[in-house]
Amino acid sequence: MKQIWLFSVRAYLRLALFFYFKKIEIQHINRVPKNEAVIFLGNHQNALLDALLIATKNGRFSYFLTRASVFNKPLVSKILQSLQMLPVYRIRDGWGNLNKNNAVFSKTSKLLSERNAVVIFPEGSHHLNRTVRPLSKGFTRIIFETLERYPKTEIKLIPVGLNFKHAEKFSDTALIHFGKPITVGLELLEDKAQSVLKLKEEVSQQLKELTIHIENDNYELTLQQLKDLNVDFTKPETVNQCIANNFKDCKQAKPKLVHPIKQIAKVLLILNLFAPYLIWKKIAEPKIKEIEFTSTFRFAIVISLVPIFIILVMIILALLLSIKFAFLYVIAVIILALLSVKL
Repeated sequence: MKQIWLFSVRAYLRLALFFYFKKIEIQHINRVPKNEAVIFLGNHQNALLDALLIATKNGRFSYFLTRASVFNKPLVSKILQSLQMLPVYRIRDGWGNLNKNNAVFSKTSKLLSERNAVVIFPEGSHHLNRTVRPLSKGFTRIIFETLERYPKTEIKLIPVGLNFKHAEKFSDTALIHFGKPITVGLELLEDKAQSVLKLKEEVSQQLKELTIHIENDNYELTLQQLKDLNVDFTKPETVNQCIANNFKDCKQAKPKLVHPIKQIAKVLLILNLFAPYLIWKKIAEPKIKEIEFTSTFRFAIVISLVPIFIILVMIILALLLSIKFAFLYVIAVIILALLSVKL
């Protein structure tokens, strides 16, 4: 039953992400081993969508280390745990809760010893800035504990660069860039302090190549220069090279005009989904305190209220008119969604 549940949820999320993003590009998926212990280490810009993209596109059913605060409500906690999410406690969750991490890390070590895949965001928090922030050493603690308790385990660390053109906007384009696997074993235990520094540096360096990295010094100025050049933020290699060369020989791209059919389709789609749209605009969006959560809450509306509203309209049309009009409505919504997102 668990596998059926996971397959069903992943299939539904893939479909929703298809309609939510204009394009999702994946690079070097062949670097992900199918039957080995893997720790995916991603940069963290776009809150829950980062996790969903890795979960649906990495070819593995993965476990996720997730901040404990989202597990506060019993029902939510039960759902998240069924989706293989494990709570990680931070200082802000209270000093008394930090000891609970011991059990979580032990469970993670056992999962790795059984050749499962685990996803960790080593920056520790999310932020829209196009910068790879200093990595915490939490993932190294899990590695050490796994090697100490299960010395025959060989772990592959795979950095994952998540890139978005406009993370807070709809519809967006994303690039998931899988890095070169870093194989770790018992040799790390010989000098833990040195191993921590080495692993953090190696993972950080790969992330800075797999995604766009703008140094904090003159961050706003550099970002504005890139925007003025109209660079494609889903091309990290090109953009990072432009920054490294101090903007010499960087080509300015022409801004793409919005297709008129796309604009018309978007208006018609909003009219056909007026109730979920009003709930988003009038209730949900104004309550968002951190801009990083904009896409997360919008996507939550897409996968919950939108299908419910479509089903209700279908029932009403079928009862008042005929089943034919109900299906015509669904087809119209699908076509409008494709035109407004994919064009």
